[in-house]
Amino acid sequence: MASAPSLPDQAPALRRTSNRYVVLVLLLLVYVFNFADRVLLGVMATPIKNDLGLTDTHLGLLGGTAFALFYATLGVPIAWLADRHSRSWIITMALVIWSGFTALCGFATNFLHLFLTRLCVGIGEAGGVAPSYSLISDYFPPEERARALGFYSFGIPIGSALGLAFGGLVASMLDWRVAFIAMGIAGVVIAPLFKALVRDPVRGGFEPHSSSQRPRFGEALRMLKSKPSFWLLSIGSALAATASYGISFWIPSFYVRSFGMSLADVSMAYAALVLVGGVSGAWAGAWITDRFGPSRPASYVLVPVCAMLISIPFYVAAVTVNSALYSLLLLLIPTTLGSMGYGPILSAIQHVSPPSLRTTSSAMFLLINNLIGLGLGSAVLGLISDAFVARFAEDSLRYALLAGTGFYVLSALSYVSASRLIARDWEIRR
Repeated sequence: MASAPSLPDQAPALRRTSNRYVVLVLLLLVYVFNFADRVLLGVMATPIKNDLGLTDTHLGLLGGTAFALFYATLGVPIAWLADRHSRSWIITMALVIWSGFTALCGFATNFLHLFLTRLCVGIGEAGGVAPSYSLISDYFPPEERARALGFYSFGIPIGSALGLAFGGLVASMLDWRVAFIAMGIAGVVIAPLFKALVRDPVRGGFEPHSSSQRPRFGEALRMLKSKPSFWLLSIGSALAATASYGISFWIPSFYVRSFGMSLADVSMAYAALVLVGGVSGAWAGAWITDRFGPSRPASYVLVPVCAMLISIPFYVAAVTVNSALYSLLLLLIPTTLGSMGYGPILSAIQHVSPPSLRTTSSAMFLLINNLIGLGLGSAVLGLISDAFVARFAEDSLRYALLAGTGFYVLSALSYVSASRLIARDWEIRR
């Protein structure tokens, strides 16, 4: 392997920055709240449905579309500001906004009220993830970036597990409204700590010949247009997210309806499954691609593709068996394999993006990923479930979940196309 390029003068100082791991842990903590707030609605779907008199279509719109409308679209202009101003300030303000509106979800009295508060949660969360990707890429060198982003992605399984366990238990013992209010207040409380400890490092400090000039938005789009692998990665991730967001939203309701499990039992079992499978899968994928990816850029895409395709038959088996225990054990495998793409795909997006555009390109990636995946996943499966009720009754969700696997196949096709072009678009040459 060729030697790594020499770094600018500021890079050695960044290497010696002892607090980069503290920053990474704090970014992870914020991401945990980000995902915990998202999954609360899904695990509490049954009591919310009964309390407010909603349909599965209503719940699907609340779980994905309401959140995604502003989360996806506002992410791009906020990221454009983050490429020019303090990323730590933007993340802090975003945390306060989304946490505050999460608390307000607990006061909703009908579908419209809850829909509007979820819209505002999306507005806040639009400023959280893309600036975090950019900060991590400036705190960690290229050869460690997939692992750093993989560690940050632990926020998905940890936050999901926290939201599932906390929401399920609180809704069972107290009320679903209390869960929203408590989670929102906790997010507001940690915001000052985050701002006090997280600073913006030099942008592009680990990249040779990186430019400090911030291109205009139109120029940024033209630069991204010249990177076909970026768009194929974004589309592939969006298709995979359509399945994963939809499945994760509806799985708790599936076990309640098809297996007669209590909400508390489902929330604890699924939380443990998501935590163990998600963390182990995310770390394995990140470690493998940091080991082989720098000299073989296609590895950043092909490792997640192989893991995703292998997971499909296990997922089908988990949804179709007649035992809740066997179903949960089988579901652990696709949960683990599906998480292997977090670090590699996010790292690939950073590597095909010029350093001066990392926050903006991350937001464009999230726009496509979430407008399609998050916006449609739970809603599409909810519509399918409602359409199947007349024929399958309480088992309608089982067949809706099976329909979700088709999106994984389409995702794999887009990723394979990206793998053939990614080496050409790579920004970092070794």
